[in-house]
Amino acid sequence: MKLIASLTSPYARKVRIVLAEKKIDCPLQLDIPWESTSTVADFNPLGKVPVLLMDDGSSLYDSRVIVEYLDTISPVSRLLPQDKRQLIETRRFEALADGICDAAANIVVESRRPPAQQSQEWVDRQHGKVTRGLAALAAMLGERNWCNGEGYSLADIATGCMLGYLDFRFPQLAWRDSYPNLVRLADKLATLPSFADTVPPAG
Repeated sequence: MKLIASLTSPYARKVRIVLAEKKIDCPLQLDIPWESTSTVADFNPLGKVPVLLMDDGSSLYDSRVIVEYLDTISPVSRLLPQDKRQLIETRRFEALADGICDAAANIVVESRRPPAQQSQEWVDRQHGKVTRGLAALAAMLGERNWCNGEGYSLADIATGCMLGYLDFRFPQLAWRDSYPNLVRLADKLATLPSFADTVPPAG
């Protein structure tokens, strides 16, 4: 297997953390889809990272499909609960965290357009998704130590990657001032080697 990824993608970071937690050795091929030399579209018709290249020449995408596959091929550190109710709760956290990342990434893309072509209405709409999503995540987490209440899981990984992406791209958002329970979770996750080793590069 080989993972095609960008070091700044929160979705790729999620997969890289899962690989580390599952102790799966997988080479990393860096590719930035926005660059003219990108070959991502050769493996994912949507032109997005991450992409997991399989030994038989096939490929898996997107991150949610990849992490589910990775959780099935190694018994180490099961990250998706076997209990159906806990699994749905974990998936709910992941869907919301990924949706916040989608909205944040849309703002980044819009900011790269020529100023005259940018839509403030569109940006405001995406910001609304981010702020509502953070409030919902904080309410869902409550005072629990882990997102799904049962222990460290993919829910925490997805949420941690999203919060890290907001710190990376939108430090002015200052979400830490409003959600102390998310801060506690993010700070705890930051001490894990899998998170520390995948922090997006500065600049």
